Amino acid sequence: MIFVSRGYKYLAPLLGFVEVIIWLLAIGQIMQQLDNFMSYIGYGAGFAMGNYIGIILVEKMSIGTVLIRVLPKFDTSNLIKHLREANFGVTSVNAEGKNGPIKMLFSIVKRKDLDGALQIINTHNPNAFYTIEEVQKVNEGHFGASTRKSFFFGGIFGSSQMRK
Repeated sequence: MIFVSRGYKYLAPLLGFVEVIIWLLAIGQIMQQLDNFMSYIGYGAGFAMGNYIGIILVEKMSIGTVLIRVLPKFDTSNLIKHLREANFGVTSVNAEGKNGPIKMLFSIVKRKDLDGALQIINTHNPNAFYTIEEVQKVNEGHFGASTRKSFFFGGIFGSSQMRK
């Protein structure tokens, strides 16, 4: 399901097929040993571990695109300058906050570049309030080159992190 939500509609069915085969094999073993309580424990533990490992793998693959919305505590010009120097696109919007006018910043970045963007935000505007949201589709825009290649041999199942 994670791959579908991130735009990998061809990879999701393949992984779903493998997941169902594993499930059938596990249930087959449990049905052959209904009197063995440990097989139930083993299935439950295997299911939990599979979920945990899957979440870790998805985090490590860093697939997808996110929107960072920043409400800085201080002047934004220094933060904008450093984000742009690091090749991140930034859009600044005038907004009204609790204590008066503020600049709200938006930046759409590849998930694999998120840590770098957050490091710049935290360094140049400590205690800034920010939110991070999943982006479904991106059409055009400025995206800096990443140093990491996409997963599965440079993108056998899709060379772009952004899907239309």
